[in-house]
Amino acid sequence: MSAEKSPEEMKSIFQKYAAKEGDPNQLSKEELKLLIQSEFPSLLKASSTLDTLFKELDKNGDGEVSYEEFEAFFKKISK
Repeated sequence: MSAEKSPEEMKSIFQKYAAKEGDPNQLSKEELKLLIQSEFPSLLKASSTLDTLFKELDKNGDGEVSYEEFEAFFKKISK
């Protein structure tokens, strides 16, 4: 998986997909799906399903993924 992107690149990728619908600071499940399929397709092979990945990312359970949740996840998996 190519999570060896700079923090600036990660923020740019997040913002590109978060801006597609609703809150530009949050990823919906559909936005996350598009982001993962386009930018990190190997994640869905390694992770069982998008639902599982979404639940892991959505730490506060609000049904959306904030940049902080997204960033923490990618820091964890890129180690």
